[in-house]
This record gives sequence, C-alpha cells and structure tokens, in this order.
Amino acid sequence: MTKINCIEDQRVRAQKFVPRMFYEYADGGSWAEDTYRANEKDWKKIKFNQKVGVDVGTRETSMNMLGKKLIMPVALSPVGLIGMHRADGEIHAARAAERFGVPFTLSTMSICSLEDVAKNTKEQFWFQLYVMRDREFIGRLIERARNANCSTLVVTVDLPILGNRYKDRNNGLSTPPKMTLKNILNLITKPSWCFEMSKTKRRNFGNVVGHVKGVNDMSSLADWVSSQFDPTLTWDDLAEIRKVWDRKLVIKGILNPEDAESAVSIGADAIVVSNHGGRQLDGAISTVQALCPIVDRVGGRVEVWVDGGIRSGQDILRAIALGANGVMIGRAYLYGLGASGEEGVLQTLNIMLNELDSTMALCGSSNLRDVDKSILCDL
Repeated sequence: MTKINCIEDQRVRAQKFVPRMFYEYADGGSWAEDTYRANEKDWKKIKFNQKVGVDVGTRETSMNMLGKKLIMPVALSPVGLIGMHRADGEIHAARAAERFGVPFTLSTMSICSLEDVAKNTKEQFWFQLYVMRDREFIGRLIERARNANCSTLVVTVDLPILGNRYKDRNNGLSTPPKMTLKNILNLITKPSWCFEMSKTKRRNFGNVVGHVKGVNDMSSLADWVSSQFDPTLTWDDLAEIRKVWDRKLVIKGILNPEDAESAVSIGADAIVVSNHGGRQLDGAISTVQALCPIVDRVGGRVEVWVDGGIRSGQDILRAIALGANGVMIGRAYLYGLGASGEEGVLQTLNIMLNELDSTMALCGSSNLRDVDKSILCDL
C-alpha cells in the first residue's frame, strides 16, 4: 500500500475506496467547475518570503477560534453525505476532530443525526443549518442542536437554490444508491465499502427522516428536499435566528464586504469567506480573492475565517498571513475519511499541522499569532 505523505495521496486512496457518485459529490463543483478549480489554484499562486538567520527553535501554531485555543486554527467544515463515504462517517470524523482538538461541524444533510453524533462523542461539536421553507422544522432542528449540546450554529447562506452540479446528475446521486446497472458495476469494485455499509443502519438523512411529517422514505425525502431550499431568505430571517440562538453564531457563504457588514450587524460571532467549495455559483471569485477586502472591511469586529481549496498546512499559513482568524477544511478531511476512516481524518490533521509548522520555520516565524503579510512575497 502506498505511503500517505500528503492530502493528494489521501485523495487518490479515497477515490479507490468510495463509490463514484459519492466521491464525485464531494470532489466536484457546479457548471464548468471553474470556481472549484480556482479556489485551489489561487492559494498556490501566493508565494512565501523565505527568511534565514532567525531563531525558530520553538514554534507555536495555536490560535483561538471563538475564544477557544486550538492546536491550529482549523475547524472541520460541514459536508453532506459524509456517512456515504464511510459507514457512520460523521461519527468517525467527529471522533477524529475530538482526538486532535479541533471543532467538527455536522451538516443538516448528514447521514448520522445530531443525536447519533452527540451519543458517540464527549466534546461539544458545531451544527450547520440550512434555513429551509419549513420554519417549524427549522425551529425544532435548532432546539435539537441545543439539546445535543452544540456550542456553535453555522448558518450557510449561499444556497437559496441548488447549484447545477452536472456530475451529481450524471451519476444519479441518491442515498442509498439506486441499484442501476451502472451503480452495481461500480459497487462491485468497492467491496470494502459495501461490507462496511452492510453493518450500519445509518443510510439516510438522519436529521430529516422521521422528523418531518410525511418524510419516511427516499421518495418522500427527495420531494421534500427539492422543495425546501428557500430563495426568499433575507437578513431579517437570520436576525430572528440570532434572537433564538443564544450561543455562538457563524455565518458561512460570504464573498463580498457588504454581506460581511450585514453579518456583523445581526450579531454574528464569525463569518466564513466561502463560495460553497465552488459548488454553487460557478464563475464567482475564489475565496482567496474575496478574503482581503472582507478582512479590511470587518476584521477586528468579527472573526473572519475562510474555506475553499485549502489542501495543506501551507494554505493555512497563507490564509492567516492574509488576515484570516482561522480556516475551515472540507474535502481535505473527507479524503482522509474515505481513505482510512477515523484514522484517516486524524492523519489529515497531523499532515496539515506538520506542514504548517515546518513552513513557519522556513519563513523565519516562530508564532502563528504574529504572522502577517510580511511572510509573503509581493509579486
């Protein structure tokens, strides 16, 4: 078996283990996937300013996110269908985050439910909310997050309608997979995945099925989901959520300074500069391009985090140098999960930490909290 040295190695291994429709659900974008690719490429365009003759014998990578000191400023981003990459995947990812010491964010569209994750972890985790048309359901979902002892609510605001994701259409994405000839032929090549999935009962959207009137099977679930994303959502609706949620609130999906200002005005504790991993508006700017104008506008009044295309500890360092207070990673840890389950997620985090630490040393920096744009080349 090939030794895992970097996130790309994990991606290659995950592709061999995870069925095609679920692998491409995560590893793909909308339309022509220009924004999806730009996210990753634009981080790599930022070059480091190597510096020598500096004492970097001891180095500190820790920073605070939402007042909590973390070994590095990283949170696991919400990703739907994690439990289709590995059986009980959300539980495994949450456990790995707990072991390493960073937050895990459970998606509304997860396979394992809020209660599943709470039962199988000890530390508080975060919950990501899609504000859907059924506001009664959303109210109950928020209350369930509170009862599950979630410390933070991450509201995703960039999905008023679903982006055109051609790979999902071509693959006939569904959970569990429909037994078409195409899917059967692919599943035959994934015996380990099939064996693991045969041992769990968690194969559906655990936060939804059984919690919405009339949604008890895949057919009714598909109809409900397709009708629930709400294009009428406004900042007034988000302000109402702020009133009923008395814990930390994060607004995710911000790409322009005006929206960042609106998030501050409703009392958000942090915002995430994000384009949904290039899975919504193809042709939107990369998160790297969006970050600095937003930091300039609201930095210091709210924590500014960034996601999208972050595949290494070097990308984490780039983000902090540009003024971010932290990052969220999605695909990077999902590759680890697909490759090796809980241990793979832990491996992802350790790879990134080591890359962050060594890059700091080579740039003459001993404390991540002191890093600024001087660590970067002005090209």
